[in-house]
Amino acid sequence: MSYFDAASAAPLHPVARQALMASLDDGWADPARLYREGRKARLLLDAAREAAAEAVGCRADELVFTSSGTRAVHTGVAGALAGRRRAGRHLIVSAVEHSSVLHSAEVFEAEGGSVSQVPVNRAGAVDPSSFAAALRPDTALACLQSANHEVGTVQPVAEVAEACRAAGVPLLVDAAQSLGWWPAGGDWSLLTASAHKWGGPSGVGLLAVRKGVRFAAQGPVDERESGRAPGFENLPAIVAAVASLRAVRAEADQEAARLRELTEWIRTRVPELVPDVEVVGDAERRLPGIVTFSCLYVDGEALLHELDRAGFSVSSGSSCTSSTLTPSHVLKAMGVLSEGNVRVSLPPGTARADVERFLQVLPGAVAGVREKLGAPTAPATATGPGELLVDSLGKRCPIPVIELAKVIGQVPVGGTVRVLSDDEAARLDIPAWCEMRGQRYLGEEPTEKGTAYLVRRLS
Repeated sequence: MSYFDAASAAPLHPVARQALMASLDDGWADPARLYREGRKARLLLDAAREAAAEAVGCRADELVFTSSGTRAVHTGVAGALAGRRRAGRHLIVSAVEHSSVLHSAEVFEAEGGSVSQVPVNRAGAVDPSSFAAALRPDTALACLQSANHEVGTVQPVAEVAEACRAAGVPLLVDAAQSLGWWPAGGDWSLLTASAHKWGGPSGVGLLAVRKGVRFAAQGPVDERESGRAPGFENLPAIVAAVASLRAVRAEADQEAARLRELTEWIRTRVPELVPDVEVVGDAERRLPGIVTFSCLYVDGEALLHELDRAGFSVSSGSSCTSSTLTPSHVLKAMGVLSEGNVRVSLPPGTARADVERFLQVLPGAVAGVREKLGAPTAPATATGPGELLVDSLGKRCPIPVIELAKVIGQVPVGGTVRVLSDDEAARLDIPAWCEMRGQRYLGEEPTEKGTAYLVRRLS
């Protein structure tokens, strides 16, 4: 079995396992107590904090441990917004932030705050000038991930941090995906991360708040972790998390070069091996181990099951694999194809032979899903000279796109096809199909039962 979903959770690093077992014996006592066992636990906690701060690039007294990366984000966003309430009630996020950031923004907006989302380009990156333009006199906080969790695109954190600093606005950087590879660049104000992303145990997050940043912890607090993460610290997990962070960073340069070569191989070979595929994300500014692509005319859930049966664990941002039946907000913001989406995120140590076998298996898996899908073509109704209407109401992705593809050749060049659909994914996938296939997307029109998507045949 080949595990290719390290962006969700990396396998436990051997160093983390060793440190966890050792600290279970020595780090079980309360580090707040003054007796011998408490002092020993306090020494372990202080040493872990010093090492984590060095890896992050901050002072030890600026960093606290939380129960998860999500908790670190929620605490960081809420505390910074509360601390700068007098400055204003405006929050800026990018359109491709992790859901933990977007959920925090939703809560803030529900409480009367205003939120601006900075768009991204087709590669998934924000434009620093667009981010700077979103800054206002009443902006209390800005948030930007260091690298995207779905497509691997690295964000221009340093440039955005410079703009925020010039405007006097603190920047929170979600470094969950990148901290195992390199320290977050730029003059950030707050930083969050999660240990299970770099091979540490789950249940450990990091929150760094620079000195001078106004911060007011929300909710009940106690004396632990500077009042920012109440409750008894999970010291064995913290020690293991920091030990693994130091270990992976020591190996990072060599391993990054090796994984980048493997993912570049996948990026190059997949479009050659599988027809009608779009590789998404920045080709250059990206994380070493992530490559994402989408396959036309494929049900994402079915494809993941086929790959799982073949021995490969991968992830997807396709709406077909979501209980909400809505496409990934990341792919939607990028304006790329979401159907048949596959994210391959290689953990450190991945063998080239495993990638080679994946490339051998993938074409057959995609072809098999396409054949099994066997989407019937909806009756195309002529509505005028050179115009067809396809009724795909009640059908889910990728059926509307398949039916569009089957009838586009029935209209003359310059003619139009109108696709009726009530599937939310069609709003993203039909324009993406047009760009991939060299046709013109004319827009959408609301109808009584769904939406009509208009496509003009160019070739």
